[in-house]
This record gives sequence, structure tokens and C-alpha cells, in this order.
Amino acid sequence: MPQHPETLALHAGWRRDPATKAVAVPIYQTTSYQFDDAAHASRLFGLEELGNIYTRIMNPTTDVLEQRVAALEGGVAALAVASGQAASAMAVQNLAVAGDNIVSSTALYGGTWNLFANTLKDQGIEVRFVDAANPEAFVRASDDRTRAWYAETLPNPKLEVFPIAEVAALGRPMGIPLIMDNTAAPTLVRPFEHGAAVVMLSTTKFLGGHGTSIGGIIVDGGNFDWAAHPQRQPALHRPDPSYHGAVWAEAAKAMGPIAYILKARVTLLRDLGAAMSPFNAFLTLQGIETLPLRMREHCRNAEAVADFLAGRPEVTRVIHPKYLKGEAAARTAKYLTRGHGGLLGFELAGGVEAGRRFIDALNLVYHVANIGDARSLAIHPASTTHSQLSPEDQLATGVSPGYVRLSIGLEHPEDILADLGQALDASAG
Repeated sequence: MPQHPETLALHAGWRRDPATKAVAVPIYQTTSYQFDDAAHASRLFGLEELGNIYTRIMNPTTDVLEQRVAALEGGVAALAVASGQAASAMAVQNLAVAGDNIVSSTALYGGTWNLFANTLKDQGIEVRFVDAANPEAFVRASDDRTRAWYAETLPNPKLEVFPIAEVAALGRPMGIPLIMDNTAAPTLVRPFEHGAAVVMLSTTKFLGGHGTSIGGIIVDGGNFDWAAHPQRQPALHRPDPSYHGAVWAEAAKAMGPIAYILKARVTLLRDLGAAMSPFNAFLTLQGIETLPLRMREHCRNAEAVADFLAGRPEVTRVIHPKYLKGEAAARTAKYLTRGHGGLLGFELAGGVEAGRRFIDALNLVYHVANIGDARSLAIHPASTTHSQLSPEDQLATGVSPGYVRLSIGLEHPEDILADLGQALDASAG
């Protein structure tokens, strides 16, 4: 199978419908599936055979999406779920239980920070935050109950590329997998190539690109030796009472290196029920067909906007991979070889009030809580997406009072710049 993303985005996981010969992936809008006989049903429920049981666990339309994203990311299998937030939570919950911990980069999307600092804490899972500028910080923050390390490839909104290979190489000898959120950099970075063990993405963002469908996906790299670390990874080695004592590191061997994703599907997805709808899977597949083309345009337009903002007197700093310095610039050159992404931020001299005036003056650019849309989007994180965080935690994630985040779309760059220019004029008061 060709490995170029332009081809995978169109062909991976599907050729035609075996019944009708249809080329487009059908929407299998069904809850249930007819079993051949009692023995067939028993084999499916006993995991002796993989197949469709109930759409809360799997669905043929969603299966194509899972295969396609796994191919794009270079993984072996994937699990689509109801949202990116569900994917973030389940990626961690698949390994960690009450009393365990993970270590996470501080450079996180605000929703993920709240999930980690509060909701997982309430479930008994501690998240220890460290500055990714020093990879050794992950080692120092770990102990014998640390089950995973977590980070974003291109952190939203800090936009300093995470040192994937450097951190992954430290964790693997310890039996600690690196989980990467690749939402902001699909087709630009493949974290598995740099040593990550698990990748998750919000399919709501660049994968779909049309702003119509909430979803998330977890991808198993198939490259982590779970069997070698029974003490570090008990969730995959202790008998699971929900499956008559199945030990996932052993039970999955006949199916390939998919112990992690198999457990996520047949325990967490089955029990928590955060399933993606077949219709959303279908719509996301439509978006993925143009993903490589769109990412090139997102990158080109965002760079034009960054250069424009760098010349404006109202802007005190531009936050874009092109404008990073020192070690952050070196990581950009190492990892973002296919483009710098569609996100950027900037700081206004007038602080919070200037940020609000800028947002209110926009005409073309939408003011929404989303990224990765075909349309250009803007938001003031300090008063919205990161408003639940303390001022100190906001700064740790890269959010200052005057910070404005932009997700640059596919409009003509001159039209984008014209709207930003008039809004900057208004922000000066």
C-alpha cells in the first residue's frame, strides 16, 4: 500500500462495498448486527473472533475511519470515540486507575488541562505537570505508579513543538509509553516515527475540517513492548474480571500488536459508551479525503498572517513556529518538516480589553471555540477556553491576558489580512 498521505487519505481501509460495489463508504446507520448462529455470537462475545456486535463497540462505517486514520498516522489500529475529550480521557484511563499517575506537559489545550487537573484527579488519577523544555523533567516526576507520559505535538495555544523523540527515548526503557495528541499536526508530523506509543486526535478539528462533526480517535502504534513491563503496566497484565480473567497483553497476541487498543475498545468503550455516531464517522471521512491538500493551504495562509502581524505596531509578539528562537526553533526544524500548521497566536499591547475589542471587530473571521475548520477562526483564550484556569496556570499553558489565537482557514489570504487589519485598528481603541 502506498504510504503518501495524499493516497492514504483517499484509499486506506476501503475499496468498495462488497454487496453493492459502491465506491463511497456507506453510512451503516444501525445499532445491531445479525449473528450467523449461536456459536458465531459466542465467538464474537468471547473475543475468539473479531466482528460487529453492537454499534456502541464497533460499526462498519467507523471501522473505515479507524483504518484510514491508523494508516495516516502509521499505526496498527485505532478506536474512534465521541469527542476529542473522550479520546484524551480514555487514552489515559486505559492504563491508569485510582492511585496511579501520569506525567503531562504543561503546554496543553485548556479542556485537557481541566480534565487532567480536576476530573481525573476526582477519579483518583494524579496528573503531574512538567515543562517540556527539559525532557529529563518527565523522568524526575515519575515513580513506580507512573503509567504514561502525555503531550501535544504542536501545543494549542503555546505552539512550541514537543520534543517527541527525546522524551519517548527516556520513557521506553522505564516501560512508560508516550501518548501524543496530534490534533494540530495531522500529515505534518507522525509521532510514531519518533517513538511515541499512542496517538490521539480530535477528529473535530483538521481531520474533518468542515466544523460539522464532533469526534475523537485513539491510534495504537503497535510499537511498544507492553509484555516486557508487567509491573509498570498492570492494566494490561492483571486478569480482567469483566472478561473472565482475560490478560490483555496475552489475549491480543493472536490478533497482532493491538493489546492497548483492544482493551480500550472492549472495556472502556463498551462500558462508558462514548461511541462515535456512524454519520459523524462518514462526515469525517469526507473531510479526510482533502486533508493533505487543506493542510498545505492552512500552513501557507498561516505563515502569511504571521508575517503580516509581525509588522503591525499593535502586536507585541507573534506566536508561530516560524518565529520561535533557540531550542524551540531547533525542534521546529526537526519535526515540522512538512509545514508549520494552521495555528498562530499574537499578543496585543493593550491586554485583555484590546483582545476583546479585536474579537468584536472581526467580520470575516469567525469567533468560535474551535480550530482546524476550513474557515478562519479567532478566540481570546484568557476569557474563554482557558478562563477556568488560574492566571498562573494560564501562563504555564502559554496564555497571557492579551493573547489571541487564530486558526487560519482556506480563504484568499488578502481577504484574511484585510479583516485582521481592520480589527487591529479597532483594538487600539
